[in-house]
Amino acid sequence: MSDSEMLDQSDVDTLMEAVESGDLREEQRPARIFSRFRRDHEKVEIRVYDFKRPERIGKDQMRTLRTLHEAFARGFGAQISGFIRSIVEVRVASAEQMTYAEFIGSLPNPTCFTLLDCPPLGGQICMDISPLVVYPLVERLLGGTNQSLLVPKRPLTGIESRLMRQVLDLGMNALTEAWSGVKQIDFGISAMESNPQLVEIVPPNEVVVMIGFEIRLGSRVGDGVGTMSLCIPYNVIEPVMEDLSTENWFVAGEAGIHGAEQAIVSKLHDSTVQVEATLAETSMTLADLGRLEVGDVITTDRRADQPVAVSIAGRPKFEATLGQHRGKRALRIVDSANSGKNPDVAVDLAS
Repeated sequence: MSDSEMLDQSDVDTLMEAVESGDLREEQRPARIFSRFRRDHEKVEIRVYDFKRPERIGKDQMRTLRTLHEAFARGFGAQISGFIRSIVEVRVASAEQMTYAEFIGSLPNPTCFTLLDCPPLGGQICMDISPLVVYPLVERLLGGTNQSLLVPKRPLTGIESRLMRQVLDLGMNALTEAWSGVKQIDFGISAMESNPQLVEIVPPNEVVVMIGFEIRLGSRVGDGVGTMSLCIPYNVIEPVMEDLSTENWFVAGEAGIHGAEQAIVSKLHDSTVQVEATLAETSMTLADLGRLEVGDVITTDRRADQPVAVSIAGRPKFEATLGQHRGKRALRIVDSANSGKNPDVAVDLAS
């Protein structure tokens, strides 16, 4: 220490007085904007990030994909139930991102592995159905009861493949309908394989979306339960990723509902309904009815100049007056049966 840095006696006395009086303050370090170290490590949220499995799809879009395929599950289950005439329940069990290699590694061998085309989108997606579901379905289609059925560990035969292709065609229809709110995609079967290890639709490290389903055959305890997986590579759905956001999804859903309403209205315009006009109503005994002869007059409480009731499909809708139109009996609408207000337009109904 140099002589200039040493404290003399006066400096020491001043320092001691400051300590005793409490006026001595600790010198504060200037705040640093950037630092390599953090003091409060407990308050920092640390997440593990695997660079081999980068998440390229946001949580919002994953929720949309799950909701979309829940609609597919309901439609597919309903179509299979009608096809095999038995209760089949299909529900979404999981929706997650992984690499294609991880997806293929999780599948059994042999299995029912199907490649699907999805024009106008490029590339292919794949669907795997567990043998625990395939063979009970085939047994049911061939007239069996699935009781004490042993699931064989072998590839599907030619006949079994054709039967499963019919079931998968129902799934393509349900999948096309479910995706119609996002984009009109024509899903179709490209090929069927038994060993998924031999199929590589994308590189092993490519990110895919795996939608897992649970399929239950029958409603009784002990009935067959198996899984189905749908693998969608990211590069296939990348062109429609913006349409999978929640906001665009709801807008598309509202547009689809409005379009469905318009379609229903247009179909109803061409429907035919039964129109009836009731002149009057009265009651009589069965004995009086038996004594009726030609020329007898039946009196009612309704006056001859009062309007008659016009019913549409059995429900009173209008009031009308009797007349003739081009030599035929006709009704002219003069009032509504409920509102009591005259309509703007009078209609002639000729019979």
